[in-house]
Amino acid sequence: MNSLLLKEGDYLSGKKVLADIKRDLEPFVGNKIRLRANRGRKKVVEKTGVLENIYPNIFVVRLDEKQVERRVSFSYADILTDAVQLTIYKDDEDIKIMVPNC
Repeated sequence: MNSLLLKEGDYLSGKKVLADIKRDLEPFVGNKIRLRANRGRKKVVEKTGVLENIYPNIFVVRLDEKQVERRVSFSYADILTDAVQLTIYKDDEDIKIMVPNC
């Protein structure tokens, strides 16, 4: 499993970190992903879907649901705070989007 990481030890402003997360996600629009979201009170949701689109402050995932097509959106700060973990399926490898602890 590969990871897209920001350089450890570098001091980055909050806006730059969020912009870097957005930049790291851009090439994977349309790819299948696994989403793991911490919804609080020990409730963790794991779903698969497609990274549908990215916007300046949020990204949208279309979930693979049986009867209904459902879209959920998250902010890049959700990845930064580890409330959301994304694993992207590309070819024969899994790529985990994460930010190192600073």
